[in-house]
Amino acid sequence: MQKSECHGGVQLRNRVTDDHDERTSLSAQVKHRTTVQQSKSLSTSSSESARQLYPRPSDKLNPKTINPFGEQSRVPSAFAAVYSKGGIPCRLVHGSVKHRLQWECPPENLPFDPLLITLAEGLRETKHPYTFVSKEGFRELLLVTGAPEKAVPLLPRLIPVLKAALVHLDDGVFERGLNALVQLSGVVGPSLNDHLKHLLTSLSKRLRDKKFKEPITSALQKLEQHGGSGSLLIIKSKIPTYCSICC
Repeated sequence: MQKSECHGGVQLRNRVTDDHDERTSLSAQVKHRTTVQQSKSLSTSSSESARQLYPRPSDKLNPKTINPFGEQSRVPSAFAAVYSKGGIPCRLVHGSVKHRLQWECPPENLPFDPLLITLAEGLRETKHPYTFVSKEGFRELLLVTGAPEKAVPLLPRLIPVLKAALVHLDDGVFERGLNALVQLSGVVGPSLNDHLKHLLTSLSKRLRDKKFKEPITSALQKLEQHGGSGSLLIIKSKIPTYCSICC
């Protein structure tokens, strides 16, 4: 009887020891998995931080190319949304030397309202292909036959959009806005004079930046040339230092 009880006690202690060893082993496995997961998480975080501090060569080569998986692409701008839905009746054709636009129908058959305004809004884009589509589409639309008659009625709505480009902090946006303004003045002529004062304040501020002094001066000369003597008085009232092309 005593041998049986002793034998049973040994078995019980063995089972307790086995259970303790098993729990210890499981605990060690859980700790190991947790450590591995934390290590992976830290590795991923370190990789992301390193990528931000040391961008890949491809990021430097294409700094403004749209990343379809990036955070910024999830909320498209108004122009990008219109373009993606086919609201701009043209598509970008990539060439070996330069890009071009292919229109779905001849541009002269397209209504300027609201297409010209939409393209002007796209001048504030900072990513490809929207930068090219907006500036080139705006330029080509103003070249069609009958452009003056179509563009003049839209001036009250076009001017605030162009002004938004001219006050933009991005230098590329400002330059596209300035070029678009010159193109528009060449089409509508003196009709732009009534709206010119709303744009000259922005140009006057940018004149303080030496790198823009020459392009802005050239633009003002073209505005005077296209707008006539009436435009000179307006320009001088906002930018007294401007020298007329007639001097």
